[in-house]
Amino acid sequence: MFRTLTLSCLLLLANAATAHNGVKDPQVMARMMAMESIGSAFKTLVSMAKNETPLHQAKARMARDTIVQHSGNIKALFEAQASDPKSEALPAIWANWEDFSDRADDLTTSAQALDFKDRAALADTLGAVGGACRACHKQYREKK
Repeated sequence: MFRTLTLSCLLLLANAATAHNGVKDPQVMARMMAMESIGSAFKTLVSMAKNETPLHQAKARMARDTIVQHSGNIKALFEAQASDPKSEALPAIWANWEDFSDRADDLTTSAQALDFKDRAALADTLGAVGGACRACHKQYREKK
């Protein structure tokens, strides 16, 4: 499961790099940049959990704090129903605002609970973060 989650996140990050080209709406751009920051921080933590890079407490803390900060802003970033042809946000976000908001809160809560005292603890707690991302994206993000 962790491997599937990792591959999914890496694909999301690869798509994010090209998704920003041509975005005209500043609110949509702000949302995309926040999501890209979350994805990049998650990728840093996945790399540490998989022993691809050294587990570095300060870097792990910074990555966690990035996810907490940006996930805490998701509701504000999506409050306005801004649109752009490059946006992957589905109208279901605003039609199901309470559920969307709860899922954003779940991401923040799971990120706050990240434990990076060692690789095993990080891997165990990182799954909840990836699951929160996946649950929201499955419901509220356009499949490309």
